[in-house]
Amino acid sequence: MSASLPGPLAAIANIFRDPPPEHIFEVSPECLAYVRPAAPEQIQYRELVPGTVQVSPLKDNLADPLAFKQAILHLTSGLPASKKPRPAALILPDFAARLQILDFDTFPSNPEEQQALVRFRMKKSIPFDVESAAVSFYQQPSSVSSKKVEVVAALMSLEITGRYEAPFRECGFHPGLVTTSALASMDLLPTTGLNLVAKLSGGSLTVMVLDGSSLRLARCVELEEGTLDELSSLIYPTLIFVEDELKRRPEQMLLCGFGAETASIAAQWQHELSIPALPLQSRFGAPLRWNAGLLGYLQGVK
Repeated sequence: MSASLPGPLAAIANIFRDPPPEHIFEVSPECLAYVRPAAPEQIQYRELVPGTVQVSPLKDNLADPLAFKQAILHLTSGLPASKKPRPAALILPDFAARLQILDFDTFPSNPEEQQALVRFRMKKSIPFDVESAAVSFYQQPSSVSSKKVEVVAALMSLEITGRYEAPFRECGFHPGLVTTSALASMDLLPTTGLNLVAKLSGGSLTVMVLDGSSLRLARCVELEEGTLDELSSLIYPTLIFVEDELKRRPEQMLLCGFGAETASIAAQWQHELSIPALPLQSRFGAPLRWNAGLLGYLQGVK
């Protein structure tokens, strides 16, 4: 993967391996976000009609491709005409993909053998055909107490990625880099200590645990109601798992996408869990549920 992309983004940001793009889009059910890394302060947003994007790992996510294409055209109407497709990064919703940390006793050095082994291990744990999925993976430093080889793997149905890419191609963009919001947002996270991240986007909650820059746990759960009780029912068992597996508590919890309720939710979780709970930050403004990946990408390349 491109050596010019720093941090976690360098390791697993792209499913397709092309040069760093000049145009960045992040897709969420609420809106489409767009920025050029050359002008990071000029982030634009186009609100989407509810139902235009319906996030799923199993079926086409674009319920209204025409409305989605119009949003792309609206955001990029000021660009000069170009005869060649413009390289673009496409940051997709977390729930559209599957992200896992796999451990192996040994891991082959041949890339084709590596990919075959990753596909085999994930075959029974993903809800779509692993043989018709885009796969990206990297080997990360193992935990001190483990002798296993740890591999972070991301899979997404090629049909879903293709449907997302089509409107961008029709608008003159080449989405050569495709990733998820959670992966792109990792460049916003501390590179030291044990950190628990709760990221709300659309109708799903992504929970990640990072030990330094190594991802120790990742899960994305579709929410039924999104109430605080439901969110807590996902966070509390995660903390118990972390304490049991890593034999220590996270040093802090970072929250993203909770909007006006961030302060009250952080206060409650901090009180009940005895862990500092803080909103996620970036150099380009507060990450929200529809732009955390975009801001993480910007922070990584800058």
